[in-house]
Amino acid sequence: MPLPARMTVIAITKPGGPEVLVPEERPLPSPGSTELLVKVAAAGVNRPDVMQREGKYPVPPGASDLPGLEISGEVVAAGKDAKRFKVGDKVTSLVAGGGYAEYCIADDAVALPVPQGFSMVEAAAIPETFMTVWHNVFQRGALKSGETFLVHGGSSGIGTTAIMLAKAFGATVLITAGDDEKCAACKKLGADFAINYKTQDFVEETKKATGGKGADLILDMVGGDYVDRNYDAAATEGRIVQIATQKGYKVNINLLKIMQKRLTHTGSTLRPRTTADKSTIAQELAAKAWPLLSNGKIKPVIDSTFPLKEAAKAHARMDSSAHIGKIVLTVG
Repeated sequence: MPLPARMTVIAITKPGGPEVLVPEERPLPSPGSTELLVKVAAAGVNRPDVMQREGKYPVPPGASDLPGLEISGEVVAAGKDAKRFKVGDKVTSLVAGGGYAEYCIADDAVALPVPQGFSMVEAAAIPETFMTVWHNVFQRGALKSGETFLVHGGSSGIGTTAIMLAKAFGATVLITAGDDEKCAACKKLGADFAINYKTQDFVEETKKATGGKGADLILDMVGGDYVDRNYDAAATEGRIVQIATQKGYKVNINLLKIMQKRLTHTGSTLRPRTTADKSTIAQELAAKAWPLLSNGKIKPVIDSTFPLKEAAKAHARMDSSAHIGKIVLTVG
């Protein structure tokens, strides 16, 4: 069947609230020599999409100006040097942008097969969160079996993924969340300790849960005043990995705490990384985590789905912070 010349996409008309996300028609993109054109079945909604909508997340050079960093779907065209996937293959992939559309370009080197038994909605909920968690928790954070791991925002897409992967690899997991329902959902997923940050002090609770030792690794997407408190909650030789700064990125740091506890504070972003970097993360994820997905030991938590043209409603759901797990757009 010939491909259409045009497609429906969700564009950001100007920086602002969810209402600035509007359907429009655009020409179908063409894959480069090492790229795939994917007919999108579903696209994950992530916090960076919200930041881009608000005008706070510049699009990397060469990337689509459309939001959407992860997709699932069927390959409908492939560049001449794309070796891993062919037309007709079902894939899921991290993309540099453009996921909120009927068709999207993905790098052949970064795309991964849809895990056995997964729906397209579930598959679309994997790439951004699983690659972010794998890189930051296991590669940068070097989490090992038997260690204690504190995850802020445990009920988010990143948080639920971090809980499942950390438990699968033998860590003790503590989470923070904003209400008792979210705390209960995280414990159901496998978290050993759940801290309601609105009614409990996470530093005190982390110390209590670890016999005064503190957490070996902390994954933080909050920033702001959490930075100093993370230093207090960390164990000696602890590691803190920063993946977002929802409460602000400019902070005063007490260097004495880092020196006295011999702490390591690192961080990363995923979207601007090179294709080679993303491919390396994807291939390690495929080797280590894909078996857990394919045999049903772990599965992304889906909060809700919305049709592509209702992307504004999906963003309103994310803005409410009421969601537990992933929000996904369905296409077609």
